[in-house]
Amino acid sequence: MLERLQKILAEAGVGSRRECERIIAAGRVTVDGKRVTTLGTTVDADKSRICCDDLPIKKQRTIYYLLNKPKGFVCTNRDELGRLQAIDIIENVTQRIYTIGRLDKESEGLIVLTNDGDLANKLSHPSYEVSKTYFVEVDGYLTVEAIKALESGVWLSFGKTRPVKVQHVRKGKQRSRFEMVFKEGKNREIRRMLNECNYKVRILRRIKIGNLYDPALKIGRYRKLTDAEVKRLYALAERITTKDMKE
Repeated sequence: MLERLQKILAEAGVGSRRECERIIAAGRVTVDGKRVTTLGTTVDADKSRICCDDLPIKKQRTIYYLLNKPKGFVCTNRDELGRLQAIDIIENVTQRIYTIGRLDKESEGLIVLTNDGDLANKLSHPSYEVSKTYFVEVDGYLTVEAIKALESGVWLSFGKTRPVKVQHVRKGKQRSRFEMVFKEGKNREIRRMLNECNYKVRILRRIKIGNLYDPALKIGRYRKLTDAEVKRLYALAERITTKDMKE
């Protein structure tokens, strides 16, 4: 059966579909010994020999982990700067795994790692708008005006941010703690929003991804997702996909 090459690579655990598109464009993929750089190329995986970085691509068992990422780790599979990578925290994994979405180096919290390219594509693409909840601690007293600004949108270099929900606010003279719920977040957006409101972020921790939540999972620890949790993530992705198609 003919399928798009990036879909085959993603389902084999090479990366998300977007990452696989970049890998193809970079000339790192060959089909039956011929280098392919054209996106959208269709291939029969059962009849062709597909290689990435000279390694044959094989279908593999899907695995899913939930990691409570510590600060200081980046969420990339390749880092030219040699920084610590979140994927290296997961031990004894022979499959090639990658993170669904990103957390910046100085942030901590929940992130899913998998070799399931289909699920990764659905949950990480901005158009699918999976809600994520963050615990935030900032210096100073969080004013009502600041909360209103965050919830209505803040003007940044790329334009006005989308409204967010601010909840469970605990104010103090020295520090304030609260939660922010996002459906889409650009690079370091929370930090940039709060900086625009004159607040310095001390702690930024993702505590919930869609309906995935585990307060008992300590920072730096990980576990396999249960079958029920994987089904819920797929159900969330399908629900979002259906909504997107209707719109």
